[in-house]
Order: sequence, then C-alpha cells, then structure tokens
Amino acid sequence: MDSKKFKMIDESFTCAVCKAHVPPLNYTARDHCPNCLSSLHIDNNPGDRANSCLGILKPIAIEKGKNDTLKIIYKCTKCGIIKKNKMANDDNYDIILRIMQENANNFGS
Repeated sequence: MDSKKFKMIDESFTCAVCKAHVPPLNYTARDHCPNCLSSLHIDNNPGDRANSCLGILKPIAIEKGKNDTLKIIYKCTKCGIIKKNKMANDDNYDIILRIMQENANNFGS
C-alpha cells in the first residue's frame, strides 16, 4: 500500500451493525468493529473518508499476510467491492476462527 495514501484516523465510533462502542486502537488507525468485525465502506484510500457508498463491509474470509499477520477480507453489501484490512489486537478471535472454519468447509479443506 502506498503510505502517502494512508491518512491516520484512529477515533472511537458506534458500530453500524452490532451497535457496540468501539474505542480507538492507540497504535494504528481503527477501521472495523472488534466485536463483529464489520466496517463501513467510507474510504477510497485508508482514512480519506471520500467514498459515498456507505455500505456495510461484511467479513467473508481471513487470509494470512506478511509475517503471519491475519487480514480480514470484506465484501461490501451495497456495491460488492472486496477490501482487506489487518486484524487488530482486540478483534473477536472467536469470529475470526468461525470465518476460517466456514471457508475451510466451503472449500473442502
């Protein structure tokens, strides 16, 4: 990712899906709810808040990234775009495991 296109916004919000209060991460930009892992399609580039879609980014898969970090793969329920974001330290790991298991079952692994 081009770091020049990344705008650091780490603020609290109320999740549009599960209504949980989501505090700032305090180490990088918060981009999804740690409770349900959902996000809003509000950025073209991280932190720019320039996308007018405003659809729900639903977690659909998990992939292993560089240095064994996990990335959440999202699909927008409104426009269908696929996006990826790094897992945060406080993400609900039970949901991460459930998504991984569902994908393994879907692909016969």
